[in-house]
Amino acid sequence: MTVEPAPQKPDNPALRLSDADRERVVGWLSTALSEGRLTLVEFEERVDAVLRARTYAEVEPHLADLPVAATSVGRPVQDVVELRSVASNLKRRGRWAVPRRLVVRNKAGNVRLDFAEAVIQHPVVEIDVQVHAGNVKLILPHGATADIDGVQVLAGDAKLKVPAGYDVPDRGPHFVVTGSLKAGNLKVRYRRRFWRWSW
Repeated sequence: MTVEPAPQKPDNPALRLSDADRERVVGWLSTALSEGRLTLVEFEERVDAVLRARTYAEVEPHLADLPVAATSVGRPVQDVVELRSVASNLKRRGRWAVPRRLVVRNKAGNVRLDFAEAVIQHPVVEIDVQVHAGNVKLILPHGATADIDGVQVLAGDAKLKVPAGYDVPDRGPHFVVTGSLKAGNLKVRYRRRFWRWSW
């Protein structure tokens, strides 16, 4: 199963928002603030407008100039998504909807999941990896933390290059990685940047 792209807005923008929809939008605005896309004044103005909004149409203008875009207001993200591949690579990058739990099954291939620009609605993201003869690389958004103590590694290595807990001032989502890795390596890090390039 593949991860769905950002969900589409409803056919009728006049539909009323739920409290969960408003919270989701405020979360995206918070991310935009932390990334430097919004000033504090702009953030406060937009949050106030979103909390007063009654319909999807009233929210769209406050997201239109952000990467998440107003088209992401609508269906909730799937709770659990399973990714499978054999003798091939699994990759996710850019704007993609991150479920609460990701199940990754891979044999004879590499896994690279880049969460730096992803839409993350849950404070804790669980990732269950079952990888044989392959490497796993997880690129986390700035401020995120991770726990990889639940990963069993056989004939390989696991490296955590981000904080392991919530004891950081600008904390983001927390990733809990569990499962097993045989004949491969696991690396969890932030995105690296140099001038115009990032990887």
